[in-house]
Amino acid sequence: MKKPPRYTKGSLTQVCKLLKSLYGLKQASQQWNSKLTSSLLGFGFIQSKSDYSLFTKHDGDTFIALLIYVDDFLVASNSTAAIASLKTFLNSKFKIKDLGTLHYFLGLEIARSTKGIHLCQRKYAFDILADSGMLGCKPLKLPIDQHFKISKSEGTPLLDPSIFRRLIGRLLYLTITQPDIFFVVQLLSQFMDQPSSSHLAVAYRILRYIKSAPAQGLLLSSTSQLQLQAYCDSDWASCPDSRRSTTRYCVFLGQSLISWKTKKQSVVSRSSAEAEYRSMAATCSELTWLRFILQDLGISHPQAATLFCDNQAALHIAANPIFHERTKHIELDCHLIRDKIQDGSIITAHVSSQSQLADTFSKPLPSYLLQAHLSKMGIVNYYSPFCGGVLNDKG
Repeated sequence: MKKPPRYTKGSLTQVCKLLKSLYGLKQASQQWNSKLTSSLLGFGFIQSKSDYSLFTKHDGDTFIALLIYVDDFLVASNSTAAIASLKTFLNSKFKIKDLGTLHYFLGLEIARSTKGIHLCQRKYAFDILADSGMLGCKPLKLPIDQHFKISKSEGTPLLDPSIFRRLIGRLLYLTITQPDIFFVVQLLSQFMDQPSSSHLAVAYRILRYIKSAPAQGLLLSSTSQLQLQAYCDSDWASCPDSRRSTTRYCVFLGQSLISWKTKKQSVVSRSSAEAEYRSMAATCSELTWLRFILQDLGISHPQAATLFCDNQAALHIAANPIFHERTKHIELDCHLIRDKIQDGSIITAHVSSQSQLADTFSKPLPSYLLQAHLSKMGIVNYYSPFCGGVLNDKG
């Protein structure tokens, strides 16, 4: 801290009283981002327009990518010299701490082998179980019963809803590497304003399911092909309170699951075909965004992405603009799927309901079907010796 110019008051030793730290000021985060961004741009980085936290730099055959979360950085490059140069530059501008090869980042545990990269949140899962007093609970095979239904009117209101809200918030972060609990956590998050005892009981059931495999996570295969493909589906009028449908999709790059989402649609769909069509439009937007990310990373994806849907009527509406009478009430932005099909960036295909992987994110499944879907999505138990866990591969 420096005194203002010409600020003198005799020759006595002066002490400044700090009323509020700069780190806590409202402008602090904006100033930090502005300083960091200008420094990286001056060093030759290009800020991605698709994800403003991603910076990339190409220099001949050398490529380096920098991903930022507030003041935590992830660096990836095909040149160790480029990484060393970047660390030297950052250290000259800011005081940095080099943590070496990536193993733990914001609660994510990362392991590498010849099979690929495995992501899990084992420590974070155990912390949730310990804080909830569920470390000694009996494990369950399913996060939710197959024929389970829940609404706002069930159960008695909680006297202290903060317990439920805090637990759901932590479970939402756990879904980064455990998409198998994404549907039920998303469902419970809709009752944050007035949670009841029934909602809390379902949340504790999720913890019992997590107890069965706390190290379960994503395996990003090293042998995946460079091909985007997505599965989309919807659960028509599934919400008992609003009768709105639920959109769900999952996107793969080769064999690796890289994106998934479950979200209640903003309007009430008049038919299951309309609900499926809206789901296709949302998935199309996600595929378009992922293409931009790949382009920023210097990865070419000229071939069409494949979009799988199990509803023949929705596939016909997407491919045939003649169905005016059945679609004139649908917003124009939903028809972007037609443009993408015509320009060849997306092709649609039918998939049977039994092979619809997006069902994992939208409704309760029987145990055998859930395990089959998780296996196809590359979700494995990090420490299990029976499912091909990464730790078994000594390479």
